Amino acid sequence: MEQLDLVVRGGTVFDGTGAPGVRTDLGVRAGRVVALGTDLEIGPDTRVVDATGQWVTPGFVDTHTHYDAELQVAPGLSESVRHGVTTVLVGNCSLSTVYSSALDAADLFSRVEALPRTHVLAALEEARTWSDPAEWVEALERLPLGPHVASFLGHSDVRASVMGLGRSTDPDHSASKGEMREIERRLEAALDAGFLGISTMTNPWDKLDGDRYRSRSLPSTYSSWKEFRRISRVLRRRDRVLQGVPNLNKKYDVGFYLATSTGLFRRSLRVSLLAAADTKAEPWVQHIFAPLAFLANKLGRGRFVWQHLPTTFRVWADGIDLVVFEEFGSGREALHLREEMGRNDLLSDEAYRRWFRRDFDKRFSPRVWHRDFDDAEITECPEAELVGMHIGEVARQRGVHPVDCFLDLVVEHGTKLRWKTNIANARPEIQDKLIARHGVTIGFSDAGAHLRNMAFYNFGIRLLRRVKDAQSNPKPFLSVEQAVHKLTGELGDFYGIDAGHLRLGDRADLVVVDPAGLGADVDDYHEAEMPEFGGMRRMVNRNDAAVSATVVSGEVVYEHGEFADGYGRTMRTGRFLRAGEPAGTVSPVQRRVGDPALGTMELQVAP
Repeated sequence: MEQLDLVVRGGTVFDGTGAPGVRTDLGVRAGRVVALGTDLEIGPDTRVVDATGQWVTPGFVDTHTHYDAELQVAPGLSESVRHGVTTVLVGNCSLSTVYSSALDAADLFSRVEALPRTHVLAALEEARTWSDPAEWVEALERLPLGPHVASFLGHSDVRASVMGLGRSTDPDHSASKGEMREIERRLEAALDAGFLGISTMTNPWDKLDGDRYRSRSLPSTYSSWKEFRRISRVLRRRDRVLQGVPNLNKKYDVGFYLATSTGLFRRSLRVSLLAAADTKAEPWVQHIFAPLAFLANKLGRGRFVWQHLPTTFRVWADGIDLVVFEEFGSGREALHLREEMGRNDLLSDEAYRRWFRRDFDKRFSPRVWHRDFDDAEITECPEAELVGMHIGEVARQRGVHPVDCFLDLVVEHGTKLRWKTNIANARPEIQDKLIARHGVTIGFSDAGAHLRNMAFYNFGIRLLRRVKDAQSNPKPFLSVEQAVHKLTGELGDFYGIDAGHLRLGDRADLVVVDPAGLGADVDDYHEAEMPEFGGMRRMVNRNDAAVSATVVSGEVVYEHGEFADGYGRTMRTGRFLRAGEPAGTVSPVQRRVGDPALGTMELQVAP
């Protein structure tokens, strides 16, 4: 018998289906799981990973990332892979880089996702060799990918490519019949290439960057309901997925997403919507997520799920640079100005401050941000005595309105004022209930975006830590096998991709988790330099004791805090995951890459 390439020995193996873990060894050959049992034969060239006393699970699936630009310059996506993620979904929130020019794509992405526009533009201009979805996939698979990648087509991307970015964001111009037909044609081409479906956005406070159409809302927000219905019909016929972000101010269009999922007298549509959360601004909202999903799925025969971040949604900000300020007019006015001098003039103007105070103090306006400066802790500031204080506390000391105190600090210190606040999921008992409710799935890490605002690359580890700690309770909110299922198999099955399972014949994408490493440090703050984006310091996670090893396509790419030699540069393990592929699909191109700039590779055909 041909020897095994890899044996993971001594662990408790969870297969991702929700079944209890089994103490067994796991054998891999040619990128697939081929043996489960004890006393597997070890050949002279077999790699052995010792998982004694640890959990062996399918690699985590991160369903909500914005790695679209970062993939082109850092295809190893090491910040996710070091935390057990082996599959990422890109093209979320109506944003992708498939059809639009590099310039348009940079304007679409940069302000919405708080990415450095200069570096996003440079990455896309250098990388862009494609003109359609099939060519985008080909270009992706020439990269030394670390994890596997699946993608949505972004509605804003395709709409801008058909209508032009200017017309697509002009409220006086609707898509013509011919343009809607072309949007449909381009969507069909993406589905033919294996894309998961389309992502859309109806939230108006996500804005364009750049100088041409700065501060206009994203193209998808200008779409008519007729355009949305035509897109939904294509997805329903092809059995693909609609990923959406509703209007976070008015919220009424949640009804559209619920209704379009239903299967009464027609085929149901898989819909994944942002986001189920226990927000501090509107704590009552957490009660509605499960009933709405029940209404759509049980009564309406739909396939509707919410995305949920399984940890506290805590964010950091440099000065006023935080997306939550986009939700009201005075905040948008400040973010419209990029130059610090011009922004400071605005923030110092008394008429502007009255406007900001009115927006801030509106008690009954819909909101995501709680607008409570008593929950805004200063973490860095040239005035060292303010570090550790809340802005509301500083305001009381100075005898001024909290808004004036905040704006004074921003004018004086700019982005050197760094502060943090909790947006959602700060009540553990409510979060435990929410994550176990009907129709709530794991998502919304936003990996690759908001580089200075948050870091949830280790969202799976954070959930497993909470689940581990809860096992001592009389009624834990989730078992370990249920948590693994929610991080893996449930997601692979819903999105229709070959990911999230660890059974005989499955592709060997797995993570070895050490329960002893699931400590409080999973929530700690860290930063790391990002050379690919000009050396900016991004927020990251660094709890390396939790993940002993990450395996992609049968290759150990990360072990005990170290990546494999050449990972993300001259080594390729990931592939583009096409919707509907059979289980156990292994790329014929594996192992080693030649010149990463050219994308040349040694071919090794899988059996």
